[in-house]
Amino acid sequence: MVTFCIALVCLVLGYFIYGSFVEKVFGVSPDRRTPCYTMQDGADYIPMPTWKVYTVQFLNIAGTGPIFGAMMGVLYGPAAFLWIVLGCILGGAMHDYMSGMISIRRGGMGLPEIIGDELGSVCRLVMRCVALVLMVCVGASFVLIPAGLMDQLTERLFDVGGTNLVWSVIIMVFYLAVTVFPIDKIIGTIYPVFGAALLIMAVLIGFGIFTHDGNIPGISEAFTDHYPVPYTPLFPGLFITIACGAVSGFHATQSPMMARCIKNEKYGLRCFYGAMVTEGVVALIWAAAAIKFVDMLDIAGATPYEKLYNAMTACGTVKMNPGLLVERMCSDWLGNAGLVLAVLGIVAAPMSTGGGAFRAARMMVADFSHYDQKPLLNRLILTAPLFAVAIAMLNVSSFKVLWLYVSWFNQVLSTFTFFTIAHFLRHRTDGHGIMPRTSWLIAYFPAVFMCAVSACFILIDAENGLGLDTTLGYAIGGAFTAVVSLWFIVKNR
Repeated sequence: MVTFCIALVCLVLGYFIYGSFVEKVFGVSPDRRTPCYTMQDGADYIPMPTWKVYTVQFLNIAGTGPIFGAMMGVLYGPAAFLWIVLGCILGGAMHDYMSGMISIRRGGMGLPEIIGDELGSVCRLVMRCVALVLMVCVGASFVLIPAGLMDQLTERLFDVGGTNLVWSVIIMVFYLAVTVFPIDKIIGTIYPVFGAALLIMAVLIGFGIFTHDGNIPGISEAFTDHYPVPYTPLFPGLFITIACGAVSGFHATQSPMMARCIKNEKYGLRCFYGAMVTEGVVALIWAAAAIKFVDMLDIAGATPYEKLYNAMTACGTVKMNPGLLVERMCSDWLGNAGLVLAVLGIVAAPMSTGGGAFRAARMMVADFSHYDQKPLLNRLILTAPLFAVAIAMLNVSSFKVLWLYVSWFNQVLSTFTFFTIAHFLRHRTDGHGIMPRTSWLIAYFPAVFMCAVSACFILIDAENGLGLDTTLGYAIGGAFTAVVSLWFIVKNR
C-alpha cells in the first residue's frame, strides 16, 4: 500500500515539477495565435473549451491500455509501478506534450509529416505507412472489444445474447460519425460523458484499494522478474506490455487532433501533459487494484502473480482476458450498479480511442494528399477506403497476426517521435525556451531507451519476434541501439 501511495504522489508532483520544466523548455508563447483561429475551417480546426480539449485528449489516448495493459504488466511485479511513474513523467507525458505543441507551431500538422520535416523524407514515407496501419488496426480492434463487452452486458442485464454483430454495426456507425462530422459535434458532445464514466470508474476502484483487504507487493521486489510463466523477460517485456499509462507512440498521433482545437499555447501543459498524467494515475490504480484483489481470492497460485495470471486466463488456456477479472472485481467491490458503470467506462474507453484513430487516419491522409477537408463530401471520400480496409481486416485471419505486432509498432513509433522531438529542440527556428543548447537531451535519452526496448523485444520475444537467446538478443539489440544513437548525434553535429 505504501508503494502505491508514494507512486500516486510522485505522479501528481511530476505534473507540477517536471511538467513545468518541460513547458519552459518548449517556451510557450501565449500571444501567438493557435491554428484553431488562423486555420479555422468548421471541421477539424475549431476552437474548443480547454476542459473539453483535455477530456478528448485523455479519451483519445486511453483505450483499454491503462486498464488491461496495466493489469497484465503488473505480472512482472512492482517494477510496473516504477515504469508507470517514471515512464509517464519523464517519457510519455513529455512525448505527448511536445508532439502536441510542435503540431501547434506547424499549423496542426500530423505526426508523420512532423517526423518527415525533422528526420527526412525516408522517415516521412515509412511513418506514413506505419502510422496509417496502426490507426486502422486500432480502429478495427476497438470495434471488437466494446462490441464484445456490450454483448456481455446485454446478456447479463436483459438475458439477450448473440448481439455482438448488432453492436459491431452500431459502433462502426458511431466511428463514421466521429470521423467525418465537425469535431465539436460528436466528439465535443459525447466524449465528456465518456470521460466522466471512465474517471468515476477509476475513482471507485481506487477507493476500493483502501477499503478492501489484500496486499500490494512492496517496492523491494521491483527488480525481480515475477512473471509466473516462461515469457518475454522483464526487459523488454514490461515496457511493451504497459504502453498506455507510461509511453505510447499512438498518443503522438492523437495530439495533433487537439492541437487544431486548443485556444492558447499556455493550455498545452494541462491538455497534453496533464491528460497523460491522468492516464498514468488510471493505470496505477488498475495495476494496484488487480494485484490486491487476487490476493484474497480462493484461486490457484502460490504468489499473487500466479493468482493474477490464473484469474485472467480463460478456460485454462494461456490466452489472457483481463476483462474476466475486471468484471469480477467490479462486481465484488462495487455491486451491480458499480458493475454497470465500470463496464460502460471500459466500453467508453476503446470506443473513444477507436473513433479517434479513424479520425486521425483521415487527417493523416489529408495532410499528405493536401485534400481540402472543409466539405463533408471530401471527408467522406477519404474515410470510405479506411473503413473498407478495417472491415476487411476484421474478416480475415491475418488481422490477428498483424495485431500481434501492433504493440511493437506502437513503441517503434514512440522511438521515432522521441528522436523527432530531440531534433526539433536541437534545431528549432521558432524561438527557444530554457537550455537552448542542451534541451534536446530530455527527448534523446528516452529515445535511446525506447529504441533498445523495441530492438530487444523483436529479437527476443518468442511469439511475435525472432525468439533469439536472451543474451544474444540483448547483444544485438544493444549494438543496434548504440549505432542509431551515435548516428543521431553525428548527424546533429
